[in-house]
Amino acid sequence: MEILTNDKVNYETNTMIKAGIIGGTGYTGVELLRLLHNHPETEVVAISSRSLNGKRVDSIFPSLVGQSDLTFTLPSDECLDQCDVVFFATPHGVAMESAGAFIQKGIKVIDLGADFRISDADEWSKWYAMKHTQIKLLSSSVYGLPENNRVAIKDAQLVANPGCYPTAIQLALKPLLENQLIDLSNIVADCKSGVSGAGRGANQATLLCEVGESFKAYGVGGHRHYPEIKQELESMAGSKVGLTFVPHLVPMIRGIFATIYVDLKDEAVDISPYFEDAYSNEHFVTILGGGNYPETRSVKSSNFCQISWQKIANSKKLVVMSVIDNLVKGASGQAIQNMNIMFGFDEKLGLDQIGLLP
Repeated sequence: MEILTNDKVNYETNTMIKAGIIGGTGYTGVELLRLLHNHPETEVVAISSRSLNGKRVDSIFPSLVGQSDLTFTLPSDECLDQCDVVFFATPHGVAMESAGAFIQKGIKVIDLGADFRISDADEWSKWYAMKHTQIKLLSSSVYGLPENNRVAIKDAQLVANPGCYPTAIQLALKPLLENQLIDLSNIVADCKSGVSGAGRGANQATLLCEVGESFKAYGVGGHRHYPEIKQELESMAGSKVGLTFVPHLVPMIRGIFATIYVDLKDEAVDISPYFEDAYSNEHFVTILGGGNYPETRSVKSSNFCQISWQKIANSKKLVVMSVIDNLVKGASGQAIQNMNIMFGFDEKLGLDQIGLLP
C-alpha cells in the first residue's frame, strides 16, 4: 500500500490539527473526547457511531453539555476525510478494514483496538478468531509504547496503541529485561483490572450485582493480551521468555494493578539505579522509593504509571508493582501521547492531569 505524506499540517508549528474519532460511544471513545477537548493544539471535528448517527454527543454524554456541539456521524461520512488524525476506538476487525483508506489520503491513524498490535498475522488470527486481511498494513504499523518506541512513533502513519495490561507489565519489566537482570524462564504477571476494561456493552458478567462484593480471575487458560505481552517482552529481552499471565476483575471502575514476580540472577544486585536510569526522563512514569507501594487511586484519571518493587528476603525473588488508569495510560491517554509524538508536539500536551483523589 502506498502511504502518502500528509502536507496539511506543519507538525513543528502550533497549527491546530483536526482529529476524528471512530467508535465514539464506548468508554475509550468518550475518554478521547474528554481529553482532546482540553488539548490546546487539537480540535475534534468528527465523531462517529452507526447506532447514534444524527444525535448530539452531549445528549448521550451529559458531562459534555456546554462543552461540545458535535453530532454523531457515520464512519463513512466525508467529514472524517478532513481530519489530520483519526482514532479508532472500535472492536477488533474494524480498523483493519478501514484504516488503509485514511492512510492513502495522508491521514494518520491511531488504533486503540488490537488489529495491529501482534506482528504475526497468523498468531493474531488464532487469538481473535478471524483472518487478518491487511498484511501489508500490519507490517507498516508501529507499536505505540512511547517509553520504548518513541523514534519509530514519530515517523509513523499507523500506530497500534498498546493494550492496558501490556502497558502496565511492559513498563514494570523494561529495566530488568534490557539489563538482563532476571531469569527469563519464569515471569508471572498477576494483574487486576477495573470493570471499565470490559467495555461499555451490555454484559451480564459486568453488571453491578455480578461484580460488586466479588473478585475473580478470568482468561487464565489464555487471554488475548497474552501474545501481545509476550511479543513485546521478548523484543525487550532479545530472547524468548516464559510468561504466566493471570488477569482478574475487581469491583472498581478504573485502574490496573500489575503484580509481577521474577527471579533475579544476582540476589545482591541493587535494581534501583536501573529503574531510575530507564525512567529519569520519562514524565509519565513515576518510580516510588522507600518501600512505598503504588495504589490505583493515585493514577486515576491520569496518564501516569507508578512503579515500585520489593525484594523478598533471603531469596532471588523480586516483586514489581505497576499501576495505571486503564482508560488513560492504558488506552486514550496513551493514544494522545502517541499523537503528540507523531505531530511534533510536546509529549505532555493535554495530558498533565494528576491523579484524582479521593
